[in-house]
Amino acid sequence: MSSDTYAGSGVRRRVLLAGPRSFCAGVERAIEIVERALESRGAPVYVRKQIVHNVTVVDDLADRGAVFVDELDEVPDGSTVVFSAHGVSPAVRDEAARRGLEVIDGTCPLVAKVHAEARRFAARGDTVVLVGHAGHEEVEGTMGEAPGSMVLVETAEEARALPAADGRAVSYLTQTTLAVDETAEVVGALRETFPLLQEPPSDDICYATTNRQAALSAIVAESDLVLVVGSENSSNSVRLVEMARRGGTRAELIDRAADIPEEWLDGVRTVGLTAGASAPPALVTEVVTWLKGFGPVDVEEREITREDIHFDLPSAVRARPRPPADGRPS
Repeated sequence: MSSDTYAGSGVRRRVLLAGPRSFCAGVERAIEIVERALESRGAPVYVRKQIVHNVTVVDDLADRGAVFVDELDEVPDGSTVVFSAHGVSPAVRDEAARRGLEVIDGTCPLVAKVHAEARRFAARGDTVVLVGHAGHEEVEGTMGEAPGSMVLVETAEEARALPAADGRAVSYLTQTTLAVDETAEVVGALRETFPLLQEPPSDDICYATTNRQAALSAIVAESDLVLVVGSENSSNSVRLVEMARRGGTRAELIDRAADIPEEWLDGVRTVGLTAGASAPPALVTEVVTWLKGFGPVDVEEREITREDIHFDLPSAVRARPRPPADGRPS
């Protein structure tokens, strides 16, 4: 069906852009790490798992020479391997060291913070409850920090069903990309089960996840349809869709504009538009352009806060100063 024959074509629509949206500092850092590794070492550069959970980003880096693998046994000896933004367990780091691989760590510093907390809590003898989604790479890496001391829960029901701590202190940590409201429910259930529950010194759900959820909540009630740009394996993107739906608004996850059936626009006058923290900003622009193909569009930016977070690159890919022309050290 073409836009000329589509029943909803020609209708003036409003697009509410939630802000902040798209890339966060940890994602920008991880992508730049791979780009710089390719520039300085040449292709191929191996990346364990997807560097970030976005199809467009991964495909682009693969076209430039990045090779994405599931496990280190797929990486040839002596090669360079980048660890993804989601982090890895100590067992993976040990394997890389045994293999003599050059490791460049793309772990988001906010994920690394949770890893450090897991080690610290376990070292003092706590039972550490991790709130997160089973099978997610971030969860697997964090659990690997202290597998004998950690237990994973996903729901409030699971939290209430945990056995008594047998005299051990109990603390909790969370995956960085969870829904804020659902996580509060699970932590509340943990407090019912363990009244002396110890918490992390600061919230583990990262600023980017929190900001994108808050920004979406500011526009969802006005929207007939919410479009979230992000890939299916992006936890923070999926949480945005779920949050909008809990608010009673139709919401859909798309990788890019080509994924939108024209029929979705039937009866829609206001589109809420956002993107997960691993989705490139250009994909949001692409969606707006696509919407303009069906009639006039009034775009309104709804920015609740500005993000100015920046994370330094690891030393392995920082730009090195060039020697002066005469070849002598400066």
